[in-house]
Amino acid sequence: MTQADGILIGARRGAEPADRPPIVLSLRYANRHGLVTGATGTGKTVTLQILAEAFSRAGVPVFAADVKGDLSGIAEAGEINDRLGLRAAEVGLEAYAGEPTPTIFWDVFGAQGHPVRTTISEMGPLLLARLLDLNDTQEGVLNIVFRLADEEGMLLLDLKDLQALLAHAADRASELGRRYGNVSKASVGAIQRQLLVLEAQGGTNFFGEPALAIQDLMRTTRDGRGYVSVLAADRLMQSPRLYATFLLWLLSELFEELPEVGDPDKPRLVFFFDEAHLLFDEAPKALLEKVEQVVKLVRSKGVGVYFVTQNPLDIPESVLAQLGNRIQHALRAYTPREVKAVRTAAETFRPNPAFDTFDAITRLGVGEALVSTLGEKGVPSVVEDTLVRPPASRIGPITEGERRAAMQASPLLGQYDRTIDRESAYEMLERAAARAAAETQREGTPAGRRTSTGFELPDFGRERGERTERAPRRSYRRESVAEAAMKSAARSVASSLGRAIVRGILGSLKR
Repeated sequence: MTQADGILIGARRGAEPADRPPIVLSLRYANRHGLVTGATGTGKTVTLQILAEAFSRAGVPVFAADVKGDLSGIAEAGEINDRLGLRAAEVGLEAYAGEPTPTIFWDVFGAQGHPVRTTISEMGPLLLARLLDLNDTQEGVLNIVFRLADEEGMLLLDLKDLQALLAHAADRASELGRRYGNVSKASVGAIQRQLLVLEAQGGTNFFGEPALAIQDLMRTTRDGRGYVSVLAADRLMQSPRLYATFLLWLLSELFEELPEVGDPDKPRLVFFFDEAHLLFDEAPKALLEKVEQVVKLVRSKGVGVYFVTQNPLDIPESVLAQLGNRIQHALRAYTPREVKAVRTAAETFRPNPAFDTFDAITRLGVGEALVSTLGEKGVPSVVEDTLVRPPASRIGPITEGERRAAMQASPLLGQYDRTIDRESAYEMLERAAARAAAETQREGTPAGRRTSTGFELPDFGRERGERTERAPRRSYRRESVAEAAMKSAARSVASSLGRAIVRGILGSLKR
C-alpha cells in the first residue's frame, strides 16, 4: 500500500482496469502540507485514516485529533468484507488484508488516553489571551504578569500559579504601573473571571506537569513503523476555543523545538487538523498571522500539516496557498454559498481537460475524490478523478476494552499518568505572604523579655546600660461598670462614716 517513494491514495477512475493508473502522494513532497475537504458523510475521516496508516508504514509518525471517535479504529485490524475487497481489486491492491497500526492514545482529560499537559509559561501570553478571549488592555496586563514572573524567578506552571500572580500584581499595581504601564484591578478581575470559566471547562487538566515532550509524538516501533498519536477530542470539542488553542500551541512547539532539515526524503512528522475551521473561526488578525507564519516555516523542520474540513472557504487564503497536496470529496451546490464553495474548490486545482472540475465535485460518491499532489520539482499534478483505496485498519471506533488494552501496551505507560505539583509561583507567593505576616506580628510587639508565647516584652533601663531591680509586677485589668459603681459607693460610705466619727470625737472634746 506504500509505494517505494510515495503513498498510494487510490487509482484513477476509468472503465477498464488498464485505464486506472495509481494516484500517489510523494513522500518527498509530503511536508508541503495538504488539504482534505468534503461534505459530511463523503469519506473525509476514512481518507485521513488511509493517509495515517500509509505514513506509519513509511516510518513517519503521525498526530491526529479524533473528533468523533471514529479514528480510534486505526489501532485494530479491519474486517475485510465484499465491498472493501471489491474496492481493493478496483485500485489494484494485491494481498489486501486487515492490519492494525501502532497507536498511542492521548486525552486532555486523561480518561481515554495519556493526559496531555502543557505549562502556562509554554503556552505564552499570546495564545493564552486568545484562549481567554481577552481585549487589548487585558492582554497587556497579562504580558506584564508574564514579565514579572520572569524577572522575579517565579514559575508559571498551572492555573493556580497564574491566578496567584495576578492577585499579587493587583496588590502591587502602583509599583508595576510606574515600570510597565497601568495595571488596573478591573483588568485583573476580568482575567480572573475568564480563568474561572476556563477552569470549569477542564483547563485545570490541561495546565500542569509533566508537560508533553514533543519527542514522544515522534516515536517509531522497533520494526521502523511510525506511531500514530490519536487525541481523543470528542469531549474537548465542547470547548472549541481550548481545542483550537491547544492544536496551535502544539504546532508552535514543533516549530520552536525541531531543527531545520530542509527538504528530507520523507517528513519527520505529519500533523492532521480535523475540523480545521475551529482554528480560524473569529480568530483575531494577530493569531491568523501566527498560523500563517508557522505553516510557512514548519515545512523546513520536516513537518507536514494537513487540514481536514468541509470546504476550502474554512481556510484563510494566505494559509490555503501553502497547501500543495489536495484531496477533494463531494460538495453539494444547492445554495449560493455552496456554489461559491464548490467554485473555490474547483479553482484551486490544476485543470484536467478530460472533465469539468466544478461538475465533477458535485457528482462524486462516497469513497471517491478529486486528487492533486505535488510531483517532480514540486509542481502540482493535474486533478484526477480517483477511487480512494480502502483502509487496512478498522473503519469505526474501537471498544472501551480494546482502548484500555492499547493504553496498557503503550510505550509511554506511567510517564504522564500521574500529576506532578512542584514549587512554582503559587507556593512562592504563599510562603512570602506567611513570612510577611510573621514579620508584621513580630514588629507589632516591642523588643525586650520573651514571654511564654514567644513575643518580646520591653525591659526599660537596659537600653541605658542600667541594672535595675525588678519590682513586683502589678496586674491591671479593665473594670466592669458594676464593679466601678460598687467601689464608688463603698468609698462614699467610708467617707461619710469617717466624717461622723471625727465630729463625734471633736464634740466630746468641746464639752
